Amino acid sequence: MKTATALLTTAMVAISTAAFSGQTTGTVRTVDKKHDAITLTDGKRFTLPEGIEVETLKVGERVTIVYSGKAGRTVVTSIRGAR
Repeated sequence: MKTATALLTTAMVAISTAAFSGQTTGTVRTVDKKHDAITLTDGKRFTLPEGIEVETLKVGERVTIVYSGKAGRTVVTSIRGAR
């Protein structure tokens, strides 16, 4: 029983710290220049890293955001215009 519990605990830790990646497409609802962040109309908020300038984005613009993350931290890797 202890072995099964240890294996389950190990699996849960591995899953909780696993890296993830994805992309989403949406329309920019707000541009927060002070915090280098944007919010899409679906409510998803993304803080932009150095090298991606929030000033280049406009409210109403449709964008595709590619992101990755680990341990609950999402990092935007690119943003491009979408149709």
